[in-house]
Parts: sequence; structure tokens; C-alpha cells
Amino acid sequence: MKAFEPYFKKQLKSPNLLLTIITNYILRNKGKQMRPTLVFLSALASGRITDRSYVAATLIELLHTATLVHDDVVDETYQRRGQFSVNAIWNSKIAVLVGDYFLARGLGVALESNSFDMLRIVSKAVKEISEGELVQIERARKLDITEQVYYEIIYKKTASLISACTEAGAVSAGAPAETVEQMRLFGEYLGIAFQIRDDLFDYEDTWLTGKPSGNDIKERKLTLPLIYALTNASAENRRQIMKLIRNHNTESRAIATITAFARDNGGIQYTTQAMNRYSDMARQAIAGIADSPAKQSLLALVEYNNSRKK
Repeated sequence: MKAFEPYFKKQLKSPNLLLTIITNYILRNKGKQMRPTLVFLSALASGRITDRSYVAATLIELLHTATLVHDDVVDETYQRRGQFSVNAIWNSKIAVLVGDYFLARGLGVALESNSFDMLRIVSKAVKEISEGELVQIERARKLDITEQVYYEIIYKKTASLISACTEAGAVSAGAPAETVEQMRLFGEYLGIAFQIRDDLFDYEDTWLTGKPSGNDIKERKLTLPLIYALTNASAENRRQIMKLIRNHNTESRAIATITAFARDNGGIQYTTQAMNRYSDMARQAIAGIADSPAKQSLLALVEYNNSRKK
């Protein structure tokens, strides 16, 4: 990762001063960099890290960053990871263009290195992310998300890119098709477990307020805790809760009532069990891969996800 950082920055060099300022701002506020880390760990667990591993990690990080910048515009979000978003500091038009630039550079990195196989893997994931966002927006309007649709959305929005990381990492190492598929499945199951963990945060008390954040409820997003509770509640309770979600989803008292409803009707327990199930599936997916420190790190990441607090 120390070698990756200057390699990644090099791909974003531009004579445009405004673009350079914004790019440096984005890079200063980068997150945990889980995705490039997954590429390198998957490559190492599948064989070895190669020059193509750096290409894969760069391509994925560029396209992931582009989707985050565009998401902030779509969602009218003005903060990310405690920092102002690009659209908050500059404006939405500039943010969209910067996101487009990151997308274009991702395509360029792949084409310049003739990494068409990497481009195929990652472009498929970006397509899935876009489709997942559209499905979620459509369903949020209708408030009719079933458990099956929920899993479709989180696969497309989150798991598709994480599975692209692990698949591309294995491909970059020159791994056989069987190993590539095992790594792809590991990423898919880890990605689903990762998003389920994120969805649970909405129903847990935050250290700032001592109350559930209710962010998904405010955006009328039905996630698994609430979907399960609504499915198993009486018709009368379901009507009352749906009325709150439709008409009072931004009010603190309504959010408290909705989160308590999900908790009291088994939604949290059921969702935690689902997360643990997908975590087990992720472990099983790479059970046949030879043991190594890299494989142990991938397994440790599964454990970290289950217990993380943010």
C-alpha cells in the first residue's frame, strides 16, 4: 500500500490547476482504502502481486471514487467521512465533471496497460452499481422492498465492486479459473455481509446522541431489519409503521418508534444472523485456497466487519 499511493497519484496528474486542487483534496480525505487492499491481498493469496495488481487496484479505486463523488451529488450530501464533499465546496457541476474525470482516468489506465480483462470485470461492477441505485430509488418511492429485492440491491450497490476487487486481484496474479471464481465469491459474500453490517448501524445507538441515527429511515430506505419486522408484524402494526415512514420519516419521535418496532419484532436478531451466514459463506468460499498470511488477513477482514463500530 505504501508503494501503491505514489503510483495512484501519478495516474491523476493533470495540467489543470482546479482539477489538481480538487484531486489533492479528495486524496487527503481518502478512507480505509479497503478496496485496493483487497486487490493486493487477493493477488497474494492467489499467487503473487504483479504490476497488473497495481493496475487493478488503481482502476477500482478510481472508479469507486468517481461513484462516491457522483453519489454525493445525487443524494445532495454535503459531508463525507466528516469532511465537506466536493459538491459542497465547489458545486454540483464541478463535482460531476471531476467524477467523470476519475472514470475516464480509470478507463485510460486499463487501456494504457492493455488490461482489457480488468476493464471487463470492473465495468460490469460499475454497471451493477448504477442499476442498484436506480432500483433503490424506485423502490423507496413505492416502499415495497421485499427481502429478495433488498439482497438484489445490496449485491449491486456494494458486493459487486468488492467481488470485482477480489476477482481482479486473483486475475492479476495469473491464478487458474477455479481460484479466480473462489476469490470472486469470497468478495461477493464479504460485500453482502459488509452492507448488512452498515444497515444495522442505523438501528444502533450512536455515541454522539445515544439514539439510533435513523439515516436510512429519513431517506425512506427499507433495509433488512425493518423488512423482516414488517413481514412478521400484524396488519394493523404494519399500517401504522408504514404511515410513519411515509409521512413522518424525518421526525425524531417517529424514528425512535420505527427502530423500536424493528428491534421488538426480531429485525435486529434476524439481520445479525444473516450477516453471520454470509460471513460463513465468505470463509467457506476460500477454504480450498492454500493457507498463507494473505489468506489469514482476508479471513481477519471478515471478523473485523462483524465487530466494527463504524
